[in-house]
Amino acid sequence: MAKKKETVKNMPAKKNSTKKKTIRRAWTASDVRELKSLAKKKSGVSRISKALKRTVGAIAVKAHQLGVSLDTRG
Repeated sequence: MAKKKETVKNMPAKKNSTKKKTIRRAWTASDVRELKSLAKKKSGVSRISKALKRTVGAIAVKAHQLGVSLDTRG
């Protein structure tokens, strides 16, 4: 006789409660001004992202769109 696989029907679905919901914010003129200012001072991308409360990726994309260099090698 072959064994039947047991299926669990009343088990609750797993929820990933550690991931935050992404809230998108438009770039304001003051955000762009501060990004350019910090990039000119050769601040690191992580420092700029913390100052503007945005992700490193968002900072890199916006800098590229504006033609601003984030090169900090000196």
